Amino acid sequence: MNDCPCGSGRPFAECCEPYISGAELPPTAEALMRSRYSAYATHAVDYIINTCHTEEGKANIDYKSTRDWSEQSVWLGLKILSTTKGGADDSEGTVEFEALYERRGLRDTHHETAKFRKDAGRWLYDDGTVATVTVVRAGPKIGRNDPCPCGSGKKYKHCCGA
Repeated sequence: MNDCPCGSGRPFAECCEPYISGAELPPTAEALMRSRYSAYATHAVDYIINTCHTEEGKANIDYKSTRDWSEQSVWLGLKILSTTKGGADDSEGTVEFEALYERRGLRDTHHETAKFRKDAGRWLYDDGTVATVTVVRAGPKIGRNDPCPCGSGKKYKHCCGA
């Protein structure tokens, strides 16, 4: 693997791999966010779990569903939208990001504002708020008894709406 999956433009071996392998600690909340994305892309699920803040020694994340999401997805890119605090001298920070991926033939974007905290000099994912997307219909709703838009001359409920 040459380029890092996080989109930094740097080689993986010089970007996120040292964090994922445990050779180094991410110096900022954004660096942790980028390395967690790269961990999803490279299926390093243990790193994802181990970089979560824990309550009473247990991470609030499901290993199996995290592994499934990582392995069943093709990771297409990471876009950092904004960062607040999260520098080397901070104790908390937020990173708003979009992770583009494809799963089961469908492209999707995971848009989240993630909260990070530094615990004993180590950045950890604390919590996140996933952005909700409102889907707006492009045209009028087709009623069951309306003519089918395919042009068959049948009612929608007896044609494409069946």
